[in-house]
Amino acid sequence: MNTELLGIITTYLITLLIGIPLGIYLAKVFAGEKVWTDFLLPIEKIIYRLSGIRQTEQMNWKQHMKAMLTINSVWLIYGFFVLINQDKLPLNPDGNPGQTPDLAFNTIISFVVNCNLQHYSGESGLTYFTQHFIIMFLQFVSAATGIASAVVLFKAFREKSVSQLGNFWEFFVKSITRLLLPLSIVVALILTFNGTPSSYEGKDQYISLQGDTIAVSRGPAAAMIAIKHLGTNGGGWFGVNSSHPLENPNYLTNMVELIAQVIIPIAMVIAFGYFIRRKKLGWIIFGVMTFGMLLLLIPTISSELGGSPAIAQLGVSQHTGAMEGKEVRFGPAASAYWSTVTTIISTGSVNSMHDSTMPLTGALQLLGMMINSFYGGCGVGILNYFIYLIIAVFISGLMVGRTPEFLGHKVEAREVKIAALITLLSPFLILAGTAAASYVFGNYGDADWAVKPANWLNNPGFHGFSEMLYEITSANANNGSGFEGLGDNNIFWNISSGIVLIFSRFLPIIGPIAIAGLLGQKKYIPESAGTLRADTITFGIMTLAVIVVLTALSYFPALALGPLAEYFTMLK
Repeated sequence: MNTELLGIITTYLITLLIGIPLGIYLAKVFAGEKVWTDFLLPIEKIIYRLSGIRQTEQMNWKQHMKAMLTINSVWLIYGFFVLINQDKLPLNPDGNPGQTPDLAFNTIISFVVNCNLQHYSGESGLTYFTQHFIIMFLQFVSAATGIASAVVLFKAFREKSVSQLGNFWEFFVKSITRLLLPLSIVVALILTFNGTPSSYEGKDQYISLQGDTIAVSRGPAAAMIAIKHLGTNGGGWFGVNSSHPLENPNYLTNMVELIAQVIIPIAMVIAFGYFIRRKKLGWIIFGVMTFGMLLLLIPTISSELGGSPAIAQLGVSQHTGAMEGKEVRFGPAASAYWSTVTTIISTGSVNSMHDSTMPLTGALQLLGMMINSFYGGCGVGILNYFIYLIIAVFISGLMVGRTPEFLGHKVEAREVKIAALITLLSPFLILAGTAAASYVFGNYGDADWAVKPANWLNNPGFHGFSEMLYEITSANANNGSGFEGLGDNNIFWNISSGIVLIFSRFLPIIGPIAIAGLLGQKKYIPESAGTLRADTITFGIMTLAVIVVLTALSYFPALALGPLAEYFTMLK
């Protein structure tokens, strides 16, 4: 077997060996059962006392969402003012300037919503102070927000009928103390011992082989890189993210960072089944997600290993695959695997440049973000999948002539309307946002207010459209990766993508929680011979079909104008 493929398989198997037991552990943590990390209880009690949290106080779904939105609003305001004044704050050895208001607007929204879309380069756009007390802080709390929100959904289906769904702040704190922080310490130590910087010194200098003096950025990067992957955040300490040799020094760190970004999304799916005492349902959901991942991963690997037929026609050997924009240290197969998991999971980190991938790969990366529920981000992956599941329940119920039910609760008009609105939200934001960008590009090419849209694109035509489509899709999916041929640090992109980021983060959290809260408080209906079971392979296939059909209907025309047109042009 090709050693590159063996590396991918090994990485995924190790991910499962960690992710599945981690899911069982998380189910016990959030159910309040005894676990080995209970020695952290005194620390958590101190946090509750200092914060004025009454962790035993029960909340309904509306109170959970109020708490979530309130604290996120505080982080947004705090971070905005710190970013525009970062040049006046300490821990700035390289003398980096403060961000402009439009860039700070985009940056703080991006990190509050767990997207980490970066319209700046980490070395010059931030200081050590803001990297720590804004970026790294938000990478912990935004991931914990998603996990805590998912646990609210878990609680709604644990008992037969319930309106009180635990305490948001307890779930939030435990997400950090019992999960994110301990794992981050382990990953950060591995990175540090493999050469990732962990000091507070400024730029270093060295003389290159050509005799040039090169300034190399440093800083306490290892800690931030650990949580950026574990929290499915993705923002890079360095501008080129994990393709930078200091952020990702070798193949071992490449494997560690790949494993880190996948284990919690997988664990949350397993935790759902164990938490609500329906293990089979958890495994069915995991199976559908894994099959969906493979449908995207296998063609991606084939595309990247195959390389460009245009180059092959010139008589150049393509046995190395498509290497443009990739690291020789990792190769096209490892980069293909990374590009798939980082887009389906909403991490958004990269170990190669997505703008340089083959057109078919670009289409599959976009599809992964448009679906946004094959594993998905920390906590929010299972929330996104839940919307598809409710629609599948509704359609299946109509097909068999019964009132749709999910886990003993009737799915009625109100729940279906919420699911339909959330389902339509992503296509609206992506297609309307891309259409607006295309209109501005085509009609205001010399406009100073958008910093000359004619200069946005290094690649006009089909690929230029793909770059704009990717930017909006990445923002909508809370992903943060990009086709970096697009010049995006300008007023138009900073404001427009910032607006997409807000709506695409909070409404897809509120919607599933509202549905779960409404269903949870309904009268429980015992299963009978006519009950449509959600924990069967047949229903899993039905859910996958719903995902495929809705995605195709929503996005195929846009994909046909961009990456698919580029692909067929390349073949011609």
